[in-house]
Amino acid sequence: MEMIEAPFGRMRFGAERPKGIHSGIAHDLGIAIVSGVHLPGDVLSGEERFSADNNVSRTAYREAIRILAAKGLVYSRTKSGTRVSPRERWNMLDLDVLAWMFEAGPTPQLIRDIFELRRIVEPAAAELAAERRDERELARMGHALEEMAHHGLADPVGRAADEAFHYLILKATRNEPLMTLSTSIAAAVEWTTAFARQTPHQMRDPMPDHHAVYAALVRSDPEEARSQMAKLVRNASEDAGLSPRRA
Repeated sequence: MEMIEAPFGRMRFGAERPKGIHSGIAHDLGIAIVSGVHLPGDVLSGEERFSADNNVSRTAYREAIRILAAKGLVYSRTKSGTRVSPRERWNMLDLDVLAWMFEAGPTPQLIRDIFELRRIVEPAAAELAAERRDERELARMGHALEEMAHHGLADPVGRAADEAFHYLILKATRNEPLMTLSTSIAAAVEWTTAFARQTPHQMRDPMPDHHAVYAALVRSDPEEARSQMAKLVRNASEDAGLSPRRA
């Protein structure tokens, strides 16, 4: 039977620090930035001082800064050094940035924002997927649900199956701009699910909601797929301890 894996590899909420020197530096600085140790506008250490203080090469530090700059977390200016970027410049859907935020300890605001994104994207994606999915995708979705039911969401394998189910729906839209969000949305599904399972309250069985979405996809019923996915995301947000935001 096919193994269910995260669509983007084995990166996980709370994963071990990367082994590469420059990746490790980027990881540590990234967490320090998203957790507020370094605030927007703060100047980071220069190459020479960081290298001396941490016994690493200037090249490794320079490469780490390039990684962070590519994710929008920092920017460099001649004579003014490297500064932390304003939050609005951060690439919040970058997989590393998401991972660092969860590793640092997600704030209620972050969890709420992610669920708002899911409520905007996933019901519409389910509607399109109901019109465009093929039989192979349905089979893979069905297998993901079997694995999810067998292992449960407290198990990383079960969460990976849940993630795969949502990922397959996004891919089945055949909408290329939307498909570019698929790995980020799928990652957010797993991380928010892991967060919800850590909260100290009785957990609802999520399988009926997932089976209702799947049944609508099997029937090629776009309106029902949208409705059931909206219900699934709403219930998942309540599992995470959130109530709807009021205007």
